Amino acid sequence: MKLWFLTGSQGLYGEDTLRQVAEQSRAVAAALDEALPYEVEWKPVLTDAGAIRRACLKANADDDCGGLIAWMHTFSPAKMWIAGLDALRKPLLHLHTQANRELPWSSIDMDFMNLNQAAHGDREFGFVQARLGVPRTTVAGHVADPSVVARIAAWARAAAGRAELSTLRLARFGDNMRDVAVTEGDKVEAQLRFGVSVNTYGVNDLVEAVDAASDADVTALTREYEELYRVAPELRAGGERHESLRYAARIELGLRHFLDAGGFRAFTTNFEDLGGLRQLPGLAVQRLMADGYGFGGEGDWKTSALLRTLKVMAEGRPGGTSFMEDYTYHLTPGEELILGAHMLEVCPTIADGVPSCEIHPLGIGGREDPVRLVFDAAPAPAVVVGLADMGDRFRLVANEIDVVSPLEPLPRLPVARAVWRPRPDLRTSAESWLTAGAPHHTVLSAAVGAEELADFADMLGVELVLIDASTTVRGLVKELRWNQAYHRLAQGF
Repeated sequence: MKLWFLTGSQGLYGEDTLRQVAEQSRAVAAALDEALPYEVEWKPVLTDAGAIRRACLKANADDDCGGLIAWMHTFSPAKMWIAGLDALRKPLLHLHTQANRELPWSSIDMDFMNLNQAAHGDREFGFVQARLGVPRTTVAGHVADPSVVARIAAWARAAAGRAELSTLRLARFGDNMRDVAVTEGDKVEAQLRFGVSVNTYGVNDLVEAVDAASDADVTALTREYEELYRVAPELRAGGERHESLRYAARIELGLRHFLDAGGFRAFTTNFEDLGGLRQLPGLAVQRLMADGYGFGGEGDWKTSALLRTLKVMAEGRPGGTSFMEDYTYHLTPGEELILGAHMLEVCPTIADGVPSCEIHPLGIGGREDPVRLVFDAAPAPAVVVGLADMGDRFRLVANEIDVVSPLEPLPRLPVARAVWRPRPDLRTSAESWLTAGAPHHTVLSAAVGAEELADFADMLGVELVLIDASTTVRGLVKELRWNQAYHRLAQGF
């Protein structure tokens, strides 16, 4: 992904001034290019409405362009920007900065003032963006300030997620779990709003790919498992259950082939619809998530798409990102905690240490005992995020949390798990989550935070409800009422 750097000016001050504008804007773009996790591509200075509109249309048409950073270096009359901003469909960040960090007090003259008047020009630009109702993020400060760069980087990560979602192809193997409400949703609206294409395939289409995996590839993959994980003795080569590990490897090979051949970067499974699969995919799903694929259990395509999106947003950052589900509580006063897990499918990027590869019975699904990775999540500040279809709009709900070590070992719980303390406390968190109608499937990320999520929601035009240290249930109820009024009005008639 690239970010385009646009600079606004005008011809009033002459060619010499415009050359200086270009030099200084190139320097700012170069500084951002070096500091941000994405390439920043400088574009020639824009001085008239036609050039501005063409630049915005070209950005729309360029799949590599994830968003625009715009700076009004000198006074750029904002009526020139109306047609371009009206046509723009890519995320926009308004950077309110200037070339110099300090004023040269003893030498300031009118030439300096005419050249360095972003304090003037950006206010004109800010007005026209507000007048047109253009979705954007505004960041003020010098690019040498680490906090300014960090704020722009958060927006850029959100733009990367938005770009990924706009072209995402997602495969569902079977339908969603029967009689479950929250995993349903309007796939047509999702494609219109987000761009994600969601389609269902028969599980036996996957079975064909699983059965087609070669014995040599299966053997090579099982050896890889033994190198990477603490594989249970009975699953190792020569062990009495080694064939189960080989079948888990076969599932992984088949899944990878099916997804790669179809250009899918996210998928779902459903334990109620396993067709000819001998095991519920566990190890395969965990490893695919670790490689960046989105996943949702029980046909939950919304969470799968969200997971893939946050994986992209988190790329290069410490901390993992995983499919998750709130499972059960520790309600001792003063120690309240949530134990999150799933049947099998928790991503090892959140693991604390090397996962163990084990096989245990599974009381649902009606198939052979499945192989899975077992571990505790590493302690870290994190966020859990859910996406719900509210009928007239999509709603993102996020809760800031602190992942902690289990209070005691969990020797009889044969699944990967995370234990966390929700902010501000469990009661407020749970009551707020339930009041917001948020789903039970979530994405847990120690690499993406509230700032990126807020920018992401703004780019998509969807509601974000954030539960954090300052949340009260009464205040959240009011926020939901205001949000409902706003989003219904924003849809028009």
